[in-house]
Amino acid sequence: MNHVIGVDLGGTKTAAGVVAPSGEVLMSETIPTLNRAGGEAILDATAALIAGLMASAADAGISVSGVGIGSAGVIDASSGAVVSATDAIHGWAGTDLVFGLSSRLSLPASAVRAVNDVHAHALGEAWLGAAAGSSSSLMVAFGTGVGGSFVLNGAPVLGHRFVGGHVGHFASPYAVFSGRPLACVCGGSGHVEAVASGPALYEAFLRFGGSAVDAADTRGVFALAATEANDGGAAYDGGAAAGSANSRAAALRAIEIGAAAAGQAVGGLINILDPETVVISGGLADAGELWWKPMETALRKELLAPLVAVPVLPATLGNTAAIVGAAKLVLK
Repeated sequence: MNHVIGVDLGGTKTAAGVVAPSGEVLMSETIPTLNRAGGEAILDATAALIAGLMASAADAGISVSGVGIGSAGVIDASSGAVVSATDAIHGWAGTDLVFGLSSRLSLPASAVRAVNDVHAHALGEAWLGAAAGSSSSLMVAFGTGVGGSFVLNGAPVLGHRFVGGHVGHFASPYAVFSGRPLACVCGGSGHVEAVASGPALYEAFLRFGGSAVDAADTRGVFALAATEANDGGAAYDGGAAAGSANSRAAALRAIEIGAAAAGQAVGGLINILDPETVVISGGLADAGELWWKPMETALRKELLAPLVAVPVLPATLGNTAAIVGAAKLVLK
């Protein structure tokens, strides 16, 4: 049987797994990404991770014939090079990902393929996850950033310059405060990611009068908002951990606006692409009804009449999605 290794190479961790032709992940390992050590060090560590899995597979009588990689950054899928990358991984831009790994692993370059990690994630969901069986699917992930991918007939649409899927970087009317567009991590302003990502949601909480003492991060914002929603805004005699009334109200407002911005953006993309199925992924999508309900309400309001019944589903593969999708790049 033809088994391959799928790799999910992100800014903080790199996960890899031995994947069967059915898509089942038979064994997996995770290591920290050496995101301050430069491209060559990352290639060394990733090759060692893959080699270890290949050895474990061989011990189990499994032969591995190829490697698929979903990597952070803009990836030239034809050459396997990293076209550009953010500072989340120092020295990653310009790295020859496919050649670097194939040479280290003594594999032919044709046996190693790479795409952006969000495309790999979407491909996994399209193959075996929430969009399985769909001829086309749009996946949008809301987490540390905002990214997406449109999968058509089993292949992600990468774009002429491989930049396709940067759905966090178009204008949102929600990305404004006090009449000024919010700065985006890409260097622009007024973009979806500036209001709908996890870090942006936390920044909104602080702008709306929330206190860092009451919530130190986005998870804390959701905890405060849940308290506010459950007690209807009444005084809560729960001590400092429960947060002030101002912070709790700010948390709820930040989530509602961030979710509405997310939903409006996805609705607009649906109008443009007309996918059979829509999949929403990422940490915010996993946060529950406080985020999902206003997101989907805003999404549905945006849709053109023929699209009102489009399925909008949460991702189902979790942390294995990008591994499975990357493996699909080389599975025969």
